[in-house]
Amino acid sequence: MVCKLGDEAFAMQIREEVKALTGKLYSIGGIYVPMDRLVQKGFLEIEDVAAEEDRMGRPRRRFIITSNGLKVLKETREMEQALWDLSPNVLQKLGLA
Repeated sequence: MVCKLGDEAFAMQIREEVKALTGKLYSIGGIYVPMDRLVQKGFLEIEDVAAEEDRMGRPRRRFIITSNGLKVLKETREMEQALWDLSPNVLQKLGLA
């Protein structure tokens, strides 16, 4: 989500993207908790964005993927693809290919 949203990778926008993908509307805490865990692991960084008038002076937190986060994302995708590629016969039997 963070890569897709770019400069708009704020919790509320991430929440809407998750809803669009899953059909579930998570609480804002349900978004912040995993995002904060990804920050702790070094996969994301947080950038405080200056407050706007409509936010009554409160800054916003924008999530930014780190180079380590991109590396892990790429490795995960490659591993997942390798698992799918392992056994095309099994996938055909399951109706997944």
